[in-house]
Amino acid sequence: MGRKGGGLFQEGLRYGERTKMRNQYDKTIRACFTGYIVQAVVNNFTPLLFLFFHRSYEIPLSRITLLVTFNFGIQLLVDLLAVGFVDKIGYRVSLVAAHVLSAAGLIFLTILPELLPSPFAGILISVMVYAVGGGLLEVLVSPVVEACPSDHKEKTMSMLHSFYCWGHAGVVLLSALFFQAAGIGNWKILACLWALIPVANAVAFAGVPIAPLMEEGERGLTLGELFRLKIFWILLIMMVCAGASEQAVSQWASTFAEKGLGLSKTVGDLAGPLVFAVLMGTSRLFYGKYGDRIHLERFMVCSSCLCIFAYLGISLLPPLSLVCCGICGLSVGIMWPGTFSRASAALPRGGTAMFALLALGGDIGCSAGPTLVGMVSGMSGDDLKMGILAGVIFPVLLLAGIFLCGRLKKASV
Repeated sequence: MGRKGGGLFQEGLRYGERTKMRNQYDKTIRACFTGYIVQAVVNNFTPLLFLFFHRSYEIPLSRITLLVTFNFGIQLLVDLLAVGFVDKIGYRVSLVAAHVLSAAGLIFLTILPELLPSPFAGILISVMVYAVGGGLLEVLVSPVVEACPSDHKEKTMSMLHSFYCWGHAGVVLLSALFFQAAGIGNWKILACLWALIPVANAVAFAGVPIAPLMEEGERGLTLGELFRLKIFWILLIMMVCAGASEQAVSQWASTFAEKGLGLSKTVGDLAGPLVFAVLMGTSRLFYGKYGDRIHLERFMVCSSCLCIFAYLGISLLPPLSLVCCGICGLSVGIMWPGTFSRASAALPRGGTAMFALLALGGDIGCSAGPTLVGMVSGMSGDDLKMGILAGVIFPVLLLAGIFLCGRLKKASV
């Protein structure tokens, strides 16, 4: 009886210690949530100004497309290089640097276009600076959350990625209200205001606890070991398709609503990227709350099928284009965090290398998706519907990847 009572007492102490430990990392998780808001700002603020830059600086749309390509291309390069330096300099230093660079890029955006002989060069340099910050955030934030003590990590991961969506929605809504009240000509003031968020979060990351990604004595998989695993290559391709499926519509939603459907700037921003972001966030929030009751693979299959329907609807059903744009946001919500969660479960020793390479794949997709849409649209006489129709290849490939992962998993049992 005494031993049983002592066992219960010890279990209670262990539970209390675990609870205390989790509470210590609440600030870390909140800072990571804000980090994804920062990434949403740097990825989605500038696209709202694409047509303004096109008209005021006389930059062709074909060159405007390069801003998206360079943004995600630089993030892609950072993802690749991060494998070699993040573990050496530490997660804290890297996270603070990511936020400082994100803020610097937004501030440079207000200065360099007028300071340099070529406005486009000034915008491009600014995009490249904040893209380095965005790339670091993509590599760092997910593994930091994965390392934090918590139950149902898939739910936490989905919740984390929902904050990217809320950040995206906030950028679009607050920017649209600002442009309506103060005029789009005062966009530089707004860019500086957005820069305050990464500055504040850099201070937060300087003090929060950061858990080690591996248990003491454990070693993460090397690049060579990862490259020899078939399931890793399938997961990497899935990440490419997840990023492309999301950004091919997201990055062009404002321009599509304004140019393709003839809506005003304000209505176009609200009806296009805002609805897309809110529904994408709703999907991630839903899984973040109820994920322990939902089979992740089935949820991803249903979402991929819905995404294919949305792409076809945007392109081929003009009266329903905006509705399908929103449906697309709902459908892509689980793709990125779901692939991360499947990779963490399939390769628990993946470590920094795995997360960095998956982020690399995601950013390849984030660059390839909008770029493919822009190129096909250009070849079709600036018809964005044809560009988005070409983008349906990405959710189709993602769906194939989900089934292939399932087959490999069954074969290994």
